[in-house]
Amino acid sequence: MIYSCLEDVELALEEVIDETELAPIIEKLPEDRRLSTPCQYCGEQALYVVTNVHSDT
Repeated sequence: MIYSCLEDVELALEEVIDETELAPIIEKLPEDRRLSTPCQYCGEQALYVVTNVHSDT
C-alpha cells in the first residue's frame, strides 16, 4: 500500500505494477485521514492510496 499526493500518484502506480505485475487499485483517502497521512515520495499531504487486489489492506 502506497500513500501518494496528486503529483506522485503515477510513481505509485508504476511501483505497484512493477512489484506485483497486476493492475493497481487507486482510491481517494477519506477527508479525516488526509491531514495525518504524508505522501511516501515527497512528504506532502497524501490524497490517494494505491494498492493491488492481493494487498492485505
